[in-house]
Amino acid sequence: MRNIWTIAKRELDNYFSSPIAYAVAFLFLSIIGLIFVLNIFAYASNPYSYSEAPDTRIVTGPMAFLLLLAIPALTMRLVADEVRMGTMELLLTAPVRDFELIIGKWLGVFLFFLMMVAVTLVFPILLNKIVVPGIDQMLMLSGYLGIILTAAALLALGVGFSAIFSNQIAAFFVTLSVFVVIWYLIGAPARILPVGGEFFSYLDLSSQFYNNFNEGIFKLSSLVYFLSLTSLGLFIGTTAVEVRRWR
Repeated sequence: MRNIWTIAKRELDNYFSSPIAYAVAFLFLSIIGLIFVLNIFAYASNPYSYSEAPDTRIVTGPMAFLLLLAIPALTMRLVADEVRMGTMELLLTAPVRDFELIIGKWLGVFLFFLMMVAVTLVFPILLNKIVVPGIDQMLMLSGYLGIILTAAALLALGVGFSAIFSNQIAAFFVTLSVFVVIWYLIGAPARILPVGGEFFSYLDLSSQFYNNFNEGIFKLSSLVYFLSLTSLGLFIGTTAVEVRRWR
């Protein structure tokens, strides 16, 4: 556990000295803020055109989509950069297990992301003061839990694909391509196939988030889905490091 925390702390420190991380955080928070302001102004200018007052879904909804672009940029260098700079050999000879290396790197970027999410809490706080009698607290908690679980799964996949490649750009585009598949394309057969569509619908990441957590619905099957996807990403990363060790 100490090795995992040491690696996580090192990666977290690296993010605070990385211009890419600052750029990603700035764009992520700026876009969320802009969408929030536009929604509030639209509601204030013509409240009668809305069937209900804005809720936290105007924040969590766009936030989930932005993860598809932000996370590949945050994870592309995690392991690929170690290979490029030649420091992977030092890590492989250190008294650190392969899974500790991958989990440590995942935990470092996950903590950085949690800090970004913490900043967005200012929007529900403001919304709670604007909307009478206040926002639905359970909907907010469910939406943010969904964001955290989605990010944990996507970050794990990002770390896993970063461990496969020695080039950051390749890691970025492969990770982004996989995200597009599990977000948009994998659920398409559910709308076409007369039998077995439920299976593909279950694998649809966007459906798991938008139809469940973002609507205030907590399902054990959805929790299992996100935890399984996180485990898969960490397994891919660990296996990739083991292959490098035995080359």
